[in-house]
Formats: sequence, C-alpha cells, structure tokens
Amino acid sequence: MGMKNNIGAADSRIRIGIGLGLAAVGVASLGGLLGVGTVVGTVLTLLGLVLAGTGLVRVCLLYRLLGVDTSGSR
Repeated sequence: MGMKNNIGAADSRIRIGIGLGLAAVGVASLGGLLGVGTVVGTVLTLLGLVLAGTGLVRVCLLYRLLGVDTSGSR
C-alpha cells in the first residue's frame, strides 16, 4: 500500500508542465545555453524534477504536512 493521493488532476497537470519547463531551463543553463550559472541551473533542474515527480505520483509531502488536499477525495 502507498500513501493516499492528495493532488488532484488539474494540480497534477500544472505541476508536470511547470516542472518540465523548469527542468528544461535548468538543463539549458547547465549546458551553457543560458548565462545564469551552474548553481541556478542545478536548483531549477532539481525543483523541476521534484514538481514533475510529485505531479506524476500525485502525492505531495508538503501538502500532507500543511493539511492541503486538492484531490477532492475528502
């Protein structure tokens, strides 16, 4: 058994879209295509992967800690 979903469908799609966008900008920065530096590129890539990952599995630990549930299952 896994954790109960607390991310709804719309929230999931938004997280995946924004996450992939941030990850793409981060990777472009790490590749030298953008002049924002490697630290910013690394942070953007990791943040994007976390957002996309939580959107895919539909479980957010921060939401759980704050008592937020956008899945509509309450």
